[in-house]
Amino acid sequence: MSAYDHKIESLGFQGFVNTVFGRVATRYDLMNDLMSGGVHRLWKAAAINWLAPSRSTPSLLIDVAGGTGDITRRFLRAAGPGSKSVICDISGEMMEEGERRLADEHALGHVRFVQANAESLPFKDNTSDFYTISFGIRNVPGIQSALNEAFRVLKPGGRFLCLEFSRVEVPFLDSIYHTYSDAVIPALGRVVAGDAEPYRYLVDSIRKFPDQRRFARMMETAGFSRVQYRNLSGGIAAIHSGIKV
Repeated sequence: MSAYDHKIESLGFQGFVNTVFGRVATRYDLMNDLMSGGVHRLWKAAAINWLAPSRSTPSLLIDVAGGTGDITRRFLRAAGPGSKSVICDISGEMMEEGERRLADEHALGHVRFVQANAESLPFKDNTSDFYTISFGIRNVPGIQSALNEAFRVLKPGGRFLCLEFSRVEVPFLDSIYHTYSDAVIPALGRVVAGDAEPYRYLVDSIRKFPDQRRFARMMETAGFSRVQYRNLSGGIAAIHSGIKV
């Protein structure tokens, strides 16, 4: 057993994930820029464009695994005046980074931070208009439980949107992408964040995550209707959408 596998076993999966994100919080978005060549910003913009919150009616977003505030910031810019977001993250360090960044943009009056597990959210049924989770659900031990919770906290008519790494569906791009992931991403982590281990975990978590169709079926199992997905960059990432009716 490698030192990496031993650490996961000793801390438990959730404990290991908490440790990973606690260590990379201040450089998380920088590493995303380097790993994706900045393309993750276009993916997030595409997600908010598809979410399309009304500019005439205030709405509430629950942004799960939203620690650094990137999705919330984009949502508040796109949504109507008076709209608010609740950022939920299991990592206190990630939320501290998000609070610092949103304070710089004077957005904190519209945002609340709640440290919580995606599988057991501290909100009443039928609470929010939107639920987003961006590059976070693959780090949840019980993905189906998290989807069930998303369905529970949304209002009838509410919208679920998930942006996540997925399965490449373009011939030859998949092998190039796997080679890049194995060779480059941990090396970038070692240089920029001083530690390759968290980024080795991120590569592994992407490969273990359900593909587009299986994840869509899991959303339907949770109760969502009108489930759709859109591939980004040939399936390197995908956006999944569902409605609570």
